[in-house]
Amino acid sequence: MAEFFSDAWMNSFMEEWNKEPDLADALSKINFTSNIGYGLLDEDQARGFVVVENGKVKSAGAYNGEELNWDLRASQDNWDKWMTKGLGMAGLGMAYVGGKLKFKTGDYKAMVKDPRMAGPFVKTFTVMGRVKA
Repeated sequence: MAEFFSDAWMNSFMEEWNKEPDLADALSKINFTSNIGYGLLDEDQARGFVVVENGKVKSAGAYNGEELNWDLRASQDNWDKWMTKGLGMAGLGMAYVGGKLKFKTGDYKAMVKDPRMAGPFVKTFTVMGRVKA
C-alpha cells in the first residue's frame, strides 16, 4: 500500500470518494466546494489534500502549501482505527472533544450541526478504508 496521505494514496482516495453516492452525491446537492487537508497531529503541515467542487473531488495529492478550508489532524493510530472500523456521529463527537481529531482549519461546530454535511463527513472515514493505493 502507498504511504498514508501520499500522492498515490490521495489519488486512490479521490476515486473512492467520487464513486460513493453517500459522499459525492450528497455533497453535490448542497454545492459543497472546499480544499481539505489531512495530516498527523504532531506535524506542521498537512500531508495530503483534496479539492472538492460541488461534492466531487476534482484533484488530490500530496500537500504542497495549497490554501485549505479544512485541515484535519489525528494520530496515525487513530486514522488507522477509523479507516478500519469507520466513525459514527457519536464517535466523531468523542474524538473531537477528546482531542483525537483536531480541526486545525475549519468550523467543526458548524459542520456537525448541518446533517447535510455531517453525514458525508463521517462517511469519508469509511471511504478512506477502501483505499488500495
